[in-house]
Amino acid sequence: MKSEKGIEFGHYLRRGLFYALVILVVGVFIFPFGWMVFGSFKANVDLLNLPPRLFSGFTLQNYGSVFLKTNFVSSLINSTIVSGGAVLVGLVLGLPSSYAIARYKYRTAAFGILFTRMIPGISLLVPWFILYRQIGTLDSYPGLIASHLVLTLPMIVWIMIGFFEDIPADIEESALIDGCGRWKAFYKIALPLVKPGIVTSAILGFIFSWNHFLFALILSGSRTRTLPVIVFQFIQYEEINFGGLYASATLITLPVIVFVLVVQKQFISGLTIGGVKG
Repeated sequence: MKSEKGIEFGHYLRRGLFYALVILVVGVFIFPFGWMVFGSFKANVDLLNLPPRLFSGFTLQNYGSVFLKTNFVSSLINSTIVSGGAVLVGLVLGLPSSYAIARYKYRTAAFGILFTRMIPGISLLVPWFILYRQIGTLDSYPGLIASHLVLTLPMIVWIMIGFFEDIPADIEESALIDGCGRWKAFYKIALPLVKPGIVTSAILGFIFSWNHFLFALILSGSRTRTLPVIVFQFIQYEEINFGGLYASATLITLPVIVFVLVVQKQFISGLTIGGVKG
């Protein structure tokens, strides 16, 4: 009887420790987001007060400041164009590249593409700025989209290499024997089989491009300013407007959350397939 109670106690103890660890890990990631949303409804004086006034003084003024003091709607459109364009161009260039690397084992090219992702973005800004100023692409959508390819293209290529490698070569060889060309085999056979990977890489590329701040800060202007630059407007020399900062960050994060929730089935499917390879 005592041994059974001991076993049962040990079982409950392990379960309790497991759930406590899960809550701790999840809490570490959830708390900053929760504090951001909470702080967006508080006045700056309440957030700076020690200790902070947590249960009084809620206001919508911070969200009003975002819409009244910044060009939020136009920046939202700019971010959608730049991120969507960077993902679209990244897919057009990355899918054939990853297919060729997977089929013909171009490992040197694969590591060369990965190396471009490892280069600090700030080291590219000065050459880009000089080049864009010379050819007139500063404060333009093509210039920003081209710069964001550094974020999206390597990710798409390296994610899709694994998916293309997982396609049995016999399927494509049969199509080639039947008279199908290599490009047609790629378009008609390979691409439909890797749709979950395309969706996954597109979502991750879009999120990385959407949240990127540095390229837009230097290479954009009043016409193409994206959403992350809006957050920077609430950081001034005299004061940091934490309420406006939190409100703008919440509004920037919201579209991405909605987007991921809409395509979560395809996203999880792609991650699951990619996780069980080999």
